[in-house]
Amino acid sequence: MEITEHIDALRREGVLLAEAAARTDLAAPVPTCPEWQLSDLLRHVGQVHRWATAYPSRGLHAPLDEEGRRAAIGPDPSDAALLDWFREGHAALVDALTLAPADVDCWSFLPSTSPLAFWARRQAHETAVHRFDADAAAGTEGPRLDAALALDGIDELLRGFTVLSRSKLRSERPRTVDVRTTDGPGSWRVTITQEPPAATTGGAAEPADLTLTGPAHDLYLLLWNRLPVGPARVELDGDEALLDLWQETAAI
Repeated sequence: MEITEHIDALRREGVLLAEAAARTDLAAPVPTCPEWQLSDLLRHVGQVHRWATAYPSRGLHAPLDEEGRRAAIGPDPSDAALLDWFREGHAALVDALTLAPADVDCWSFLPSTSPLAFWARRQAHETAVHRFDADAAAGTEGPRLDAALALDGIDELLRGFTVLSRSKLRSERPRTVDVRTTDGPGSWRVTITQEPPAATTGGAAEPADLTLTGPAHDLYLLLWNRLPVGPARVELDGDEALLDLWQETAAI
């Protein structure tokens, strides 16, 4: 996906998140984040948006320390002001990414073609995942992601986050998980060992220990632990205990 497409997705998903929150009590529980109420979700995403805005807008070359993070986030809003505060931070992030030069030099934390491409992509998916949390709090499923965005998000999760050294996804003996989409050219293999996982694209000659097959939207939510397993959504073939392992240890 292009940077402009990620920014468009960030804009759209943030608006949808705010709309879900506007029709829901801030005290509503978030089923997909069991320890949160909707107000906690809005604060979290609003803080992340303000934190992320600082890097491309200020050209920061190192991660903010706790004092710098607090300054970037600003004062904590009251519940009465929370939704407007969220919308302001979201709009500021969209503007910062839209106005940033293509060659802006700033800190980022996953491989990417450029810092701007990283921040646009990361914040598009940060917001999309949490939009589904807001929908869950509102008691609605909300619009489906288009296949291109969902495919991109699966790739970021598997080849970006899952393989980091801090990942807790481990197995005493090598195990493999294949992820295959039915509505786009998406195929990945994750190899789980006692070391950080490895993730590759494309097929493999030998079958995986577990294969997950389904529409990109549903695989996206399942892999982000936002979708209960169900045969109507994602097909599982193989050792389903590996999905339990994923859901218990692959949190970001």
